[in-house]
Amino acid sequence: MNTDANITMLNNYFRLFDASRTDDRAMKDLLSLFTQDAEIVSNGSSRTGFEVVVKTIYEYNKDIKHMWDAWVLQPDGSYRTNWVVCGQAVDGTVFTKAGIDIMRLNEEGKIMYMKNVQTTEDAYNEYNS
Repeated sequence: MNTDANITMLNNYFRLFDASRTDDRAMKDLLSLFTQDAEIVSNGSSRTGFEVVVKTIYEYNKDIKHMWDAWVLQPDGSYRTNWVVCGQAVDGTVFTKAGIDIMRLNEEGKIMYMKNVQTTEDAYNEYNS
C-alpha cells in the first residue's frame, strides 16, 4: 500500500468532483477512481457504484466547491477526512454543508468503499424522495 499515492488520489477525488459538473474528461477521470462495484454509503443508505451518486448531485446543484482537511490513514486501513462544501442549487439558492468522508481502497488503489457522514443537520434531505 502506497500511502502517499493513495492520499494524492483521494485529494484528486475532490478536485475532479468539483470539475466534473462541466468537464467530461474530469467526470471520466473521477469515475475511474472507483471500482465498478464500489459501495457508497450516505444518509443511512447504501448503493453500488459512484456514477449515479455524482450525477444525482449535479441534477440538484448548479455548482459546488469542496475544501477538505488532510486525509488520515486510520488503524483499520481506511482513509478519513473532514470536508465542507458550498454550492448553489438549481433554484439559485446557496448552501454550505459539512461532513466526513471515509474511503477504503483496493489493492490497485481504487476506491471500493466510500462513507459520507453528514455533520450538517438536515443535509441532503432533498434526495430522500
